[in-house]
Amino acid sequence: MFPPRNFPPRRTRIRENVNEAIRAREVRAVFPDGVVEVLPTPAAIRRAQELGLDLILVSPTAEPPVAKAMDYGQWQYEQKKKQHEAKKKQHVIQVKELKFRPNTDDHDYEFKRNHAIRFLKEGNRVKAIVQFRGREIAHTDLGQKLLQRFAADLAEVGAVEGNPRLEGRSYHVIISPVKDKAPAKKEKEKAAGAPPPAQTAPPKP
Repeated sequence: MFPPRNFPPRRTRIRENVNEAIRAREVRAVFPDGVVEVLPTPAAIRRAQELGLDLILVSPTAEPPVAKAMDYGQWQYEQKKKQHEAKKKQHVIQVKELKFRPNTDDHDYEFKRNHAIRFLKEGNRVKAIVQFRGREIAHTDLGQKLLQRFAADLAEVGAVEGNPRLEGRSYHVIISPVKDKAPAKKEKEKAAGAPPPAQTAPPKP
């Protein structure tokens, strides 16, 4: 029979900046009825607990720190909801790589070009790479022409960052997204193609 194992006691999670964890001597306490008072922290905690609430430090850098009497569970839910909404609005720009060969056929080229258009419209950058193998390195001009064609085909949705660069056995270029200029272009074309206003004949005397 194995001897009993002594596990260390499980630590209870300490709620930071809540009730007794608040280290400030006094706080500017905000209560649900709209009352705002500067109170010693123990007194503010007791008053919040009398209302069946917790005292939560919401602005620790203020002078004195600001604490609100509210339900801790509800506050935690609202904080997580705010973080989730902020994360949804935050867009992380990524660099999407598309690789070609000097002799890439038209079907593969069109397929990757469509991917690049989608990446740029999503706000990401595109790095187009032409890789050379063996004796293909003697025809780097083909890779440069392919990248120039690729950049020209994406001119409406992307802008080239510098010229194509040769590094080792590959040519590459980076294309960044640009704002949609189509609405402004349509307005300009509409204004240019609009017929002149009709002129009314002067009234006869």
